[in-house]
Amino acid sequence: MSKKNRGCLPLLIVLIFLVLLAGWGAYLFGEAKQVLGVQPLPSLTATQQRYLEESLDARYPERLSSGLSPLPYPYEMPDLDLAAGCAIIVDTATGSILYEKNADKPVPPASLTKIVEMYVIFQAVQDGEAALDDVVDLPPQSWAVNLPPDASRMGLAEGERVTLRELLLGLAIASGNDASIACAYHIAGSMDEFVRRMNVAVQELGLTQTRFVESSGYSADNVTTAREFAAFALAYIRRFPFSLREFHSRESLSYPLRRNMSKAELDSGRKLTYTQKNTNKLLGQIKGCDGLKTGFIEESGYNISVTAEQNGTRFLAVTLRGPGKGTAEGNKYRVEDNVKLFGYAFSSFADYHGDRKAGEEHAWTVALLGSKEDAVRLVPAFDETFTVPIMGQDSPTAAASSVYVTADIPGMILGGVRCGDQYGTIHYWLGDTELRSMPLVADRDAEEGSAFARMSGRLVMYAMEKAREFRK
Repeated sequence: MSKKNRGCLPLLIVLIFLVLLAGWGAYLFGEAKQVLGVQPLPSLTATQQRYLEESLDARYPERLSSGLSPLPYPYEMPDLDLAAGCAIIVDTATGSILYEKNADKPVPPASLTKIVEMYVIFQAVQDGEAALDDVVDLPPQSWAVNLPPDASRMGLAEGERVTLRELLLGLAIASGNDASIACAYHIAGSMDEFVRRMNVAVQELGLTQTRFVESSGYSADNVTTAREFAAFALAYIRRFPFSLREFHSRESLSYPLRRNMSKAELDSGRKLTYTQKNTNKLLGQIKGCDGLKTGFIEESGYNISVTAEQNGTRFLAVTLRGPGKGTAEGNKYRVEDNVKLFGYAFSSFADYHGDRKAGEEHAWTVALLGSKEDAVRLVPAFDETFTVPIMGQDSPTAAASSVYVTADIPGMILGGVRCGDQYGTIHYWLGDTELRSMPLVADRDAEEGSAFARMSGRLVMYAMEKAREFRK
């Protein structure tokens, strides 16, 4: 190499260094500008949303629980002085337990059992095994004349033409043991097989203290607890919400109509149509009440499961071992107890549903440095719906709307992120009381960048941190 060329070499090295420095500076400026001007990300695609849900279910198994749970904050339950020996009331949106009394004591459910029967029937219809408009053959065991004298009945008789839908009304309204037997045989071919299905259904829901030996509730060998039956009823109305409107809230049942009567009944002209009122006397007594079901045998006392909705908030109660000398007195105590339970619940709690006013749940877009992506969105790991105490607010609506949110989130994140991993925390407050907190997680994957990109990111983070300290 000539002396002239050797003399140019240092200058060339300096020029290359300046070019690299300028390029790195521009890169760093771009990274810093990204942090300062990060834009909201587009919504997830259906595939990305499914991947996020699967990731969260794997990291947080409690997301998969749809049963009952305590309130997410300390709360002292009142003394409601109920006549029933066992009771519980829950928020159906969250499964939160608002009050309980002897909720784990085993008790025969009596005709509450018929709700489990309806669950199994709706499952069969959903699976294509049956249709609500099927005409059902009535086995002799289901004829009203063959039932014990103290059994409740819809009034089925030999040769009558009745659909599965009508039998379900007979279960829900008249609590007919004859309808129960007819349904069991139609769906499963025998009572033993139908009861097996009932027990499988409750086991699949994680209920360990609930079991059945027949479908109507007449046997004292059927058993449940207030807690477990509330968990079951909650699953029932979540999975089959139409059942309240189409069956449980109906005020009366008239049977048989002319279309149901056998030829012999029509020819004789002696068969009359009877109208039976719904056994649930809370319909019309509690605003928004639209279900569910009563039950009574001597061994259980007067049982009832009730649900009602007001202002978008729905509660569900179960009371067992209600006292009473006769149906009139038993109904009196059932009504009084549940008026107290629902009065307490609706005056004390409301549901908060997250940032629904903005059309979506809370989310924060955070810049990524040293990553192949510009930013990631942090979202709550769980459904934001939870039960809010009214705590001196003017109304349940005011209490729910008074909840406010704070979040611990990073100003930026270095490197890649993994979908479902926690990068912050969200807190929910009512006044000075923190009601709940949950992880904020990345809603998508972002691969980390090259070593050069990560080093640049570190420099930007360091510079911006020093700038923040200087401003302080």
